[in-house]
Amino acid sequence: MGRAVTVATCALNQWALDFEGNLERIFRSIDIAKSKGARYRLGPELEICGYGCSDHYYESDTLLHSFQVLEKLLESPATQDIICDVGMPVLHRNVRYNCRVIFLNKKILLIRPKISLANGGNYRELRWFTPWSKARHVEEYFLPRIIQEVTGQETVPFGDAVLATKDTCLGAEICEELWAPNSPHIEMGLDGVEIFTNSSGSHHVLRKAHARVDLVNSATAKNGGIYILANQKGCDGDRLYYDGCAMISMNGETVAQGSQFSLDDVEVLVATLDLEDVRSYRAEMSSRNLAASKVNPYPRVKVDFALSCPDDVAVPTCMPIQWRHHSPEEEISLGPACWLWDYLRRSKQAGFLLPLSGGIDSSATACIVYSMCHQVCLAVKNGNADVLADARRIVNDKTYIPEDPRELCKRVFTTCYMASENSSQDTCNRAKLLAEQIGSYHINLNIDAAVKAVVGIFSVVTGQTPRFSVYGGSSRESLALQNVQARIRMVLAYLFAQLTLWARGMPGGLLVLGSANVDESLRGYLTKYDCSSADINPIGGISKTDLKNFIQYCIENFQLTALRSIMSAPPTAELEPLVDGQVAQTDEADMGMTYAELSVYGKLRKIAKAGPYSMFCKLISMWKEICTPREVASKVKHFFRMYSVNRHKMTTLTPSYHAENYSPDDNRFDLRPFLYNTSWSWQFRCIDKQVSKLEKNEGISVAEDMD
Repeated sequence: MGRAVTVATCALNQWALDFEGNLERIFRSIDIAKSKGARYRLGPELEICGYGCSDHYYESDTLLHSFQVLEKLLESPATQDIICDVGMPVLHRNVRYNCRVIFLNKKILLIRPKISLANGGNYRELRWFTPWSKARHVEEYFLPRIIQEVTGQETVPFGDAVLATKDTCLGAEICEELWAPNSPHIEMGLDGVEIFTNSSGSHHVLRKAHARVDLVNSATAKNGGIYILANQKGCDGDRLYYDGCAMISMNGETVAQGSQFSLDDVEVLVATLDLEDVRSYRAEMSSRNLAASKVNPYPRVKVDFALSCPDDVAVPTCMPIQWRHHSPEEEISLGPACWLWDYLRRSKQAGFLLPLSGGIDSSATACIVYSMCHQVCLAVKNGNADVLADARRIVNDKTYIPEDPRELCKRVFTTCYMASENSSQDTCNRAKLLAEQIGSYHINLNIDAAVKAVVGIFSVVTGQTPRFSVYGGSSRESLALQNVQARIRMVLAYLFAQLTLWARGMPGGLLVLGSANVDESLRGYLTKYDCSSADINPIGGISKTDLKNFIQYCIENFQLTALRSIMSAPPTAELEPLVDGQVAQTDEADMGMTYAELSVYGKLRKIAKAGPYSMFCKLISMWKEICTPREVASKVKHFFRMYSVNRHKMTTLTPSYHAENYSPDDNRFDLRPFLYNTSWSWQFRCIDKQVSKLEKNEGISVAEDMD
């Protein structure tokens, strides 16, 4: 009869414009799918060229090379007897579309353009592509000559259609269309489509995976059917980490789950499912069947091929499974670690250098590198030949086998404590002990000579010697002296990154890691061009609160006991003179706000789209048990003053792993001015008026000026 269909989906670590590597990974996924009996293979969005090509999509070369890769796929024996669904940009009548190209046995069946484009947050698809707006409409697409020579076709269907095989009907969605309120799968399902496919380029955000899984399962819970999702994985050239999670769902339940974080470049999921389960599920849904009787039908492309075998009664089918979600601490341990590994191997550098201060942020960054080493050793143990080859090239040893994370850390990770006269012995000891426990190559140095030399130049030129405020200097002098220390550390970090391996008789250079968290960036609590300036920053999108929880996770799971004293110490920049040998400067006192408050401000500013007045209105309710309206007003004003004064620092922010939806990254995610009227006169006056009204209602005496 033919009822058990075997389908495959995959998560591929594609790389923007790496046509050679992308083709090889696509071929590997097809080989694995066929070896497991699959008759249909789905790949990620824009997998041929890589999702993150950005303005390279404008180039005719990107289109040309994508078709050249498609030519290789079409003519290869590896793609015979399996429906292959691949993603690439296509120019149709001089309009560029984000497309799925579906082919079988050297014939293109359908080119399906994306209908709903992702254009929020990190996504800019409307910049490069046009959405297909002709619902249930198909046109002729004239193939390039290099494709015509392989397929023997002059034109193929292009548009919003579905595939009708001998045994079932398939309909495609592309990434954002699953998230849209009018997802195509709704009406496709009503029109008899039994298998929905979704090719995604969906990136990691902390606590996001469950939303994607829920959407996939709910897509078939109300309408019945089989839903197959493929996704990109890894770092394909920018701040984002695509987190896999390929999955297959049927009738509202997950039947196959891919990994969210792994170092495998190619991961293929295969499931065998009974079409009769879909039909019987739908049979008793009277509301669905009534709606289906009125639906406007989709154009159907007939395919002389079946996803099932004629005699498949005894073929075992997949059963529902329970999806296992990672905790946020596990996500921080794994996501940025995998991103760092991709960046390291693809940049062809020999490791990382981190200025390790003995504080929470740099220690969390060090732990992520240590977690990366864990993942590398585990992947090699599990037989990942690609990871082994990359590790050997990075450490310049053709016989090396990474087995111990601490030993690998020693080879690829250099930490450096840069002391000054304002540094305490406590932070020095904490940094040294953590370095010993993770196994990094650790350097202790003192920057006082360099600081004095730089300040000396200023004194010679001007005849003035700046002093710290504790010694009678002004706040301007004190801040300048703090910034000199911070910036010298950045210069030394790059010097040691370039030459440390040379001094040790080893080849290559090191990537400098930054360690400013998302909250400090939002507030601007960093020196422009200090150690926050680096090559990349794995924690730049993570809040201080989440980092503290991650540190606790590392204590428990990696047995890094050195982190206990780091956790208990108050965060400090150690840029001002010690008092009786003890640190007098703390971050929260300097900022005039707590890290917990900063997280709230950040989420309201970005996610809730709140300006000063709206933020005040929300917080007088949220904080009514702990703050008066006047106190809330003061806090909101202080935040917006500091945020706007320091916004210019975001224009030079180190590329950071994107993990939070309230990231202030100015590059593409959080587009704002960097020159503000920092008095916010109109906005703050609205707040003052509201405070006056509230206090009048409460019978409280109102002052004229609240600033």
